[in-house]
Amino acid sequence: MRMLHTMLRVGDLERSIQFYTEVLGMEVLRREEYPDGKFSLAFVGYGDEESNAVIELTYNWGTDSYDLGNAYGHLAIAVPDAAAACDEIRKRGGNVVREAGPMLHGTLVLAFVEDPDGYKVELIECD
Repeated sequence: MRMLHTMLRVGDLERSIQFYTEVLGMEVLRREEYPDGKFSLAFVGYGDEESNAVIELTYNWGTDSYDLGNAYGHLAIAVPDAAAACDEIRKRGGNVVREAGPMLHGTLVLAFVEDPDGYKVELIECD
């Protein structure tokens, strides 16, 4: 078994694609339209779906926002330098909600950014 994807419901598919591609540097791997079901999908990631976990962005036509609830935590992305990643994300129009620094009760360096729908994305500094 292996992880395939994580699905996020989004209020504006094009806005979300722009964030994940232009701000976080992912690629659109494929798009699908389901007129009978009134929804659209876009799969984004850093590599092909055959060997990488990706994000499925789901837009339900006519729904522009969701209650994120309190069970969702975050997506996590490995970066070589969390502070530099925050600077680059900010330059690209992204919203840094926690600057790079050591985690509470630990030494792991991390930061958080927020996508246009309010989903948190953790940047973890890894070699």
